[in-house]
Amino acid sequence: MRKSARAAIVLLPVTALVLTACGGGDAGEGGGGGGGGSAEFTDAAPSGALNAWGFENADDVGQSRLDHAEEQLSDVDIQLDATAFDAQKFTTRIASGDVPDVVQMDRRYVTTYAAQDLIVPLDQCYEARGVDPREQYYPSVVDDVTFEDQVWAVPQFYQPPAIILNKRVMDAAGVTNEEIDTSQPEVLLGAIEKMYEESGGVPTTLGFDPVATGQGGLWVLGQGGRLNDEAGVPTLDDPANVAALEYLKQITDAQGGFAQVKSFTDSFDTFGDNNQFVTDQVGAQVNAQWYPNVLGPYADQIQIEAVPFRDKDGNPFSVASGTAFVIPAGAQNPDAACAWMINLTSQDAWLAAGEARAATLEENGGINTGLFTGSPAADQAIREQYVGESGNANFDQVIGTYYEVVGDGKTFGSSPAGQDIQNELNNAITATLLGDKTAEEALADAQEAAQRAFDNVGGGS
Repeated sequence: MRKSARAAIVLLPVTALVLTACGGGDAGEGGGGGGGGSAEFTDAAPSGALNAWGFENADDVGQSRLDHAEEQLSDVDIQLDATAFDAQKFTTRIASGDVPDVVQMDRRYVTTYAAQDLIVPLDQCYEARGVDPREQYYPSVVDDVTFEDQVWAVPQFYQPPAIILNKRVMDAAGVTNEEIDTSQPEVLLGAIEKMYEESGGVPTTLGFDPVATGQGGLWVLGQGGRLNDEAGVPTLDDPANVAALEYLKQITDAQGGFAQVKSFTDSFDTFGDNNQFVTDQVGAQVNAQWYPNVLGPYADQIQIEAVPFRDKDGNPFSVASGTAFVIPAGAQNPDAACAWMINLTSQDAWLAAGEARAATLEENGGINTGLFTGSPAADQAIREQYVGESGNANFDQVIGTYYEVVGDGKTFGSSPAGQDIQNELNNAITATLLGDKTAEEALADAQEAAQRAFDNVGGGS
């Protein structure tokens, strides 16, 4: 008897994965073992067993899509390992030949596995199923999983960042929306000074929380910098990156210094009843699109609006983030894996998810902030069918802002050393903001470490 699919399609982007370099297996034509990464895909109706891994905590959005894909693949026996993705376990399973057919992971790290031949390219998969990824998904989302002119994953979700404004704090300080402009440092710093409050040297209200380490890549790219070049080689010591770190230091220095800011933000009840907008602990904060879902239950207790994050030239600016499905080298049933991934990210699947989410909100109450799927057509269809006026004009303005910026997304860049580049960038930001090193020194050290990682995973070969 065929089992019912039960697993999660994660709504929030994975924030940290520890990737371990390992030799690759070979998918061949659906067999296992060997070295190299390739697979043959056909347009035949898939059948047989499909083993998927890396999903947990199913919600209405995930379950509705799983049910849809299961209905489309009636001859496939879907077996799901509903546990969290673990990088070391993944590479160990590949090496031992215990290979799942599909794995879900953060797409920032897909290229690492592609460079090691631990996963297979999917261009033929897309072609066999009649999908053009650059039409189906946002270009920046596809760029995240493109390496050496091949697409290595099926992406899902795109959580664009924007700046959520606490209008109570702003109005009390006489600050306007126009002053929360990341393209005008002097204007923004002036607004921060008006809103910042402290007691005994300890912050009680931040004028602006830049989320310096969590959103470091956004600030670097927005200020004209880059994390790696087109070949994936780390570029953390690019002179253009210095401006972003120095800008972040100005912002934190204006609010008691990074150590004080970090200690204060770590104390936020971010997901709780006393979150930073309820308690007026921030005047403005960079947030990904999922965070308005957290704030929805508190809509009557807060007064928020939103503005885009802007690049140094004043243009709305966003970066892509989210998860993806990959097929490991050595997968036993790549055809079924391909069909399942494509069905999970089809417009019909997303509309089923939109319907399920709307039903949940109608039953339990709440504000529909939309689903940001990674597919522009699906995003628009869900918005038109399920995202109406909430009765809270300010909250509706926040939702609208995220829809406005989603089309302005840029990729962080695809690199075999993607995780290490992000980690070293965060190390450089921390050292700079604490004053332990100059921005140039911190980025030079970060570049050296990231380059070693790039060479170690075969990126330099």
